[in-house]
Amino acid sequence: MILINLLPYREERRKRRKAAFFAGLGLAGLAGAGLVVAAYLLLQFLTTEQQAHNQYIQAEISRLESQIKDIANLKAEIESLKSRQRAVEDLQTDRNTPVQLLNDLARLAPEGIYLTAIRQADKVVTVNGIAQTNERVSEFLRNVSRTSEWLEKPDLIEVKLANVSTNTRDQRRLLEFSMKVSIKAPPRDAAAGASAPKKG
Repeated sequence: MILINLLPYREERRKRRKAAFFAGLGLAGLAGAGLVVAAYLLLQFLTTEQQAHNQYIQAEISRLESQIKDIANLKAEIESLKSRQRAVEDLQTDRNTPVQLLNDLARLAPEGIYLTAIRQADKVVTVNGIAQTNERVSEFLRNVSRTSEWLEKPDLIEVKLANVSTNTRDQRRLLEFSMKVSIKAPPRDAAAGASAPKKG
């Protein structure tokens, strides 16, 4: 017996194709929505990570700025302490200056030179004295100029004859001189060494 299908098979096939098309379209829409959601979640995750990283960097920057301020404060304190130390060293040096000045003048004055007056005005010292000869005065000036640790730039102001009577019978012709000399700042280590007490 032969069976013949009299139903419109073309229409059935069209329906099936249509259903398959809509099913595929739905699956594609779901897949696209899934990709969009996945991309959105990935972007959210990356944004959160970047924000956390930015916050960490900002915190580190704030910490470093605080450290930089501390370093600047320390540098200012160090400079203040150094200036105080310099002031103390200068005071120590100034305290020892008269002693060193008298020491130097006594050491540098050659035989035949007698100092009669010493006056200091700031860093300039005026020395008055009596000499037996001009050569003694020149030698004194050379000594001050070349070998003094504390004095420099000797400048002879005047030399004049002075009659000094040693007794009633003897009158010697001596020279009265006046000179200016500058006090030079000694090296800090020399000043510190001079001011430090000696251990015996």
